[in-house]
Amino acid sequence: MKSDAVKKGLERAGHRSLLHAVGVSRSDIDKPFVGIINSFSEIVPGHMHLRSIAEAVKQGVYAGGGMPFETNTIAVCDGIAMNHPGMKYSLPSRELIADSAEIVAEAHAFDALVFIPNCDKVVPGMLMAAVRLNVPSIFISGGPMLAGRMPGSNEKIDLISVFEAVGKVTSGQMSEEELARLEMIACPGCGSCAGMFTANTMNCLTEAVGLALPGNGTIPATDSRRIRLARAAGEQVMHLLADNTCPCDIVTPKSIHNAFTVDMALGGSTNSVLHFMAIAHETGISFPLPQVNDINESTPTLCRLSPAGENRIEDLDRAGGIPAVMNEVRDRLNLDSVTVSGKTVGESIRDCPVLDRDVIHSMDDAYSATGGIAILFGNIAPDGAVVKKSAVAPEMMSHVGPARVFESEEEATGTIMAGGIKHGDVVVIRNEGPKGGPGMREMLTPTSLLSGMGMDKDVALITDGRFSGGSRGAAIGHVSPEAASRGPIAALQDGDVIKIDIPNYKLEVDLSENEISQRLARLGEFEARVKTGYLSRYIEKVTSASTGAVFST
Repeated sequence: MKSDAVKKGLERAGHRSLLHAVGVSRSDIDKPFVGIINSFSEIVPGHMHLRSIAEAVKQGVYAGGGMPFETNTIAVCDGIAMNHPGMKYSLPSRELIADSAEIVAEAHAFDALVFIPNCDKVVPGMLMAAVRLNVPSIFISGGPMLAGRMPGSNEKIDLISVFEAVGKVTSGQMSEEELARLEMIACPGCGSCAGMFTANTMNCLTEAVGLALPGNGTIPATDSRRIRLARAAGEQVMHLLADNTCPCDIVTPKSIHNAFTVDMALGGSTNSVLHFMAIAHETGISFPLPQVNDINESTPTLCRLSPAGENRIEDLDRAGGIPAVMNEVRDRLNLDSVTVSGKTVGESIRDCPVLDRDVIHSMDDAYSATGGIAILFGNIAPDGAVVKKSAVAPEMMSHVGPARVFESEEEATGTIMAGGIKHGDVVVIRNEGPKGGPGMREMLTPTSLLSGMGMDKDVALITDGRFSGGSRGAAIGHVSPEAASRGPIAALQDGDVIKIDIPNYKLEVDLSENEISQRLARLGEFEARVKTGYLSRYIEKVTSASTGAVFST
């Protein structure tokens, strides 16, 4: 066992003494050591209950004959970090999470690992660590938050309802008193925010890629099935250890294809593209961005979950969850892919019917013949840009309008709130990419303001930053190369005519290549906005969004 390095032999007497100090008995020494990598945090609603998940996992590990050790990593709440300098740290936290999991697992020679994530960057950070370490591992998330309910009605609400309500107040459609009442009830308790936003997208895709047991992505945080699933995950990691089934046996080109196929059917967050590019990079798998469009073309959109529709993750769970979605698109999947359950994908989903066709449509009654995410290319984004097309109004799938260019999210947000954006405009927010931001901030505030003001059906927004999984409208992010790398987005000026053609995967400006080159040549050298601390080191190492914003080697 790997843990023999810290517990076996005469020269390890001191090590054993320290292990006895934390409660390990003589008989426990001979058991496999299982690291429980928890992301519990009292500031993050999605993580406030993860101690109970960890306790159930430990029960399962004990039952399977292992010795569990719980450790922790950090977590950032994107909602709380939104629209202020704190959001610069959200994506960069992904690398720290991966690195910290690697450090604690290697330093203590764990034989197997159970990862307990829940929110946006924690899931991909832990996935990156799992494939990097490549010891038997399993994931069990904290589960989604239940939707809030409007008093006196069955109308479901969530965090995005509150962000969009700010736009309604700004435009005079709602009073501040109504907003105050809404913010008290929109997030009723623990769990990752209730829609198909980034956290829930990634937890669902962890299940689809094969690293989590069925139910991981959809069983509500407050449901007792979540505790039972956590105990089962603890037991199952011992079987993975016995069989020496490791993450890189599971995460393959075929299983990443499966994950993106499910992503398309769900209409998941655009951030899934960024994160799975990074996960593929960790495994050494080449998965070029154009392949995402190939999967999009062959996979229909079967679900419309918030922000694209009224259903929430609890509704998806009730309708059969991810296994039911996978069974519906089984002809598009690699059914022989391995999963942590010990079964192949085909075996796992065979008896998993759709239980509610209002939530999961059939292939013959799809919302769209193609998937929910598209990668756009053109002279604004030679290396690609990403849009959640399942959340774009039909009239905005193709759009031509004048650019309104802003150098930061704050600058754009101020203009939107002051009523300075006209119908038909294309808002351009640049210098918010991985290097330029730094940290590639999410732009939930400007997109929510536009939606709340009723302008999401005739105003587009493009950025080299990111969008929250809760954003809707013609919100096109991850423009690569970014402005800080002197990509073409840095050359745009107010009034330039932007052409958006989502069905044909195009994002272009009506300028010649010569004009773009001349404008870029007149720009000075990129100057980092942050000179000290972690973000300054992040700027030096981070690469383009098109490659997953991973660190250069």
